[in-house]
Amino acid sequence: MEYRNLGKTGIKVSSLSFGASSLGGVFHSIRKQDGIKTVRTAIDNGINLIDVSPYYGDLKAEILLGEALTGIERDEYFVSTKVGRYWTNGEKSWDYSADRVIKSVDESLRRLKIEYIDFIHCHDIEFSNKQQIIDETLPALHGLKKTGKVRHVGITGLPLENFRYIIDRVDHGMVETILTFCHYSLNDNALIDYLDYFEEHDIGIINAAPLSMGLLTTRGVPEWHPASADIIETCRKAVDHCLSKNKQIEQLAVKFSVDNPRIPTTLVSTANPENLLNNIRWAEEYLDEALLADVFEILRPIQRKSWQNS
Repeated sequence: MEYRNLGKTGIKVSSLSFGASSLGGVFHSIRKQDGIKTVRTAIDNGINLIDVSPYYGDLKAEILLGEALTGIERDEYFVSTKVGRYWTNGEKSWDYSADRVIKSVDESLRRLKIEYIDFIHCHDIEFSNKQQIIDETLPALHGLKKTGKVRHVGITGLPLENFRYIIDRVDHGMVETILTFCHYSLNDNALIDYLDYFEEHDIGIINAAPLSMGLLTTRGVPEWHPASADIIETCRKAVDHCLSKNKQIEQLAVKFSVDNPRIPTTLVSTANPENLLNNIRWAEEYLDEALLADVFEILRPIQRKSWQNS
């Protein structure tokens, strides 16, 4: 496993990291023991960053992750979790107020059974009042940093332009990390345009969803996927081309995402230990440049075409 500096945090993270959303049964129901085994398989194989949120599975992901981490030495892993996005009475809710995020951190610490959170992120800032993030949420989280409850503070979201909006309006160092998803994958490499910007601001990049939330999979896109029909159809053509070459697009997609040294880490999510081992293997295999060129050409009509978060 390769380890890279995450911005100026002083932390080296594994190039492949674990997204714990699956532990909450976000995509389908899971077996508890499979989830626990997946977390321990990740750590045993050198993955040292685990990302989660109280939103994933209405607290279930954090609860199960806390159980899975019990008995593992704290210096073997880094935890990233989030504030601002929740489930309330069975419905999606958002609250980025100082009082709520401070309370949220304490709640996450209890569920995770740890004494501090390595990375705390404002979750999906496209749903927030951005001025509140600037004036209230980030200062509150930095207040928690002074207490030792959190080590580093960042923001997450789908539209890349929102990162620049926030970062341009706060003091240097207020945003230490960003978590972006579906923007450094085979069908959308828009993150490239922001690498210089993030590096100039000493911000660590966490990339997620190298399979574009299921678009780039042999099993096919999930029914809930928000992509348009042309994106889904074109991605399927790329999947079929890989199969015609006796290759899995999943391997190509994961390898492509982890192969850029300017992107410190890429999150993959599963609650199946065998699937996780496949992802680790794919990240370590060679990059088939000829197949990559073919897939890029197939995906060219929809390259960087995105969708709205929901």
